Formats: sequence, structure tokens, C-alpha cells
Amino acid sequence: MKDRESIPKATIERLPLYYRCLDKLANFEDVDVVSSKDLGGRLGIPPTQVRKDLSYYGEFGRRGVGYDVFDLKRSVGRILGVDEVWTTILVGAGNLGRALVDYKGFEKMGMKLVGVMDADLSKIGNKIGGVEVQSIKKMDEIVSENDAKLGIITVPTDAAQEVADEMIESGIKAIWNFAPTRLHVPEDVTVRNEDLAIGIVSLIYHLSWKKRDEEEGK
Repeated sequence: MKDRESIPKATIERLPLYYRCLDKLANFEDVDVVSSKDLGGRLGIPPTQVRKDLSYYGEFGRRGVGYDVFDLKRSVGRILGVDEVWTTILVGAGNLGRALVDYKGFEKMGMKLVGVMDADLSKIGNKIGGVEVQSIKKMDEIVSENDAKLGIITVPTDAAQEVADEMIESGIKAIWNFAPTRLHVPEDVTVRNEDLAIGIVSLIYHLSWKKRDEEEGK
């Protein structure tokens, strides 16, 4: 495996795509062997890029034969860390938080939700997907008891930084932030920002230019 710092960000972000595709091949399509061409074709990625991405982490498969689906899935899962269980907390029991709690796909990626919290007294005590919403004041206790390292933020913008600070103080080392704001965190804490508004605007941008081209007869 090459030095982790030298691996392109784009390669790292494609690994979950490979893993999900391999999981589908293994569990739903009963495929034993897959080529880089077939794997890339399913994802819209050139086979040369598939081979290059995987080469950063070692040698997989055999030339002219392809990759053993189960072996490659296991290897990619180990690289991603989804072969382990990562205990997770979520703060913000609004509509988005509820949707994330109800999504069962996270379990396949090694994420185990051990606590859902909110500051709103009207939400505390309610259940979401079988998980009881607890007071945010219990964060230290929940994180400590479950050795949680991953936190998800689905609170309004003006509360996001304070929640992040509390998570970090409790021992959280990685934050998945859905609040439309950039968080200020220490260097040893990893943040992934998901700004839904930016994603929507990006789609509208492409639609807008497509409409203009059609109107101009291009």
C-alpha cells in the first residue's frame, strides 16, 4: 500500500462506490468474478481508473481473469474500515435526523447508532426507528459508555458549532455535518460537510444551461 497521504481524494471517494457494487454482486446477483471493465461499467468509471484506484492499496485480481468478488469486497471493506463497528451518535431529531435514523443502509457500512439527542423538550422521550431521543445533556455519558467516535449533526445552522464543540469535548473524532455551515474543529478531528442546498443548486445550474441551449437551438 502506498503512503496514505499520496492517495488522491477522488480515489478515496470512489472506494465506497466499489464496495457497494461488490456487495450487490456478491449478495444479490451471485457473481463470483468481475473484471475492471465490468466493475467500472456499472459505475461509469473507466477500467483503467478502477485498476489505478485499487493499485494504491495493493495487488488485487489476476490479469485476464479479473477480481474475486468476495475477496475484493472484503479487502475494500477492510481499507474503508467498514469491517468494524463504529458506534455513532446523532444530534438533531428533526425531519432530516429522523430520515437518517430510519435509513438501514448505514449498518452495512459498519455504523451503529447508539444515541439520538436533541435540546427540544418536546422531542425528548419520543422514539425514532426504535431509538429513544435523549437530552443533549446526556452526550458525555452516551459517548463514554459506548466509546462513540462518530457524530452526525442535523441541527439548525446557529446551533451547529456549539454541538460540534460538545461532541469534540465528549471524545468524538469524526463529524458528519448536515448543517449548512463550516465547522471549526481541531486538526485531529475529521469533518465531512453535506450541504444539501449546494447539491440542489448544482442540479438547477445544469438544468438552467440545458434550457438555454435548447432555447438557442444548440
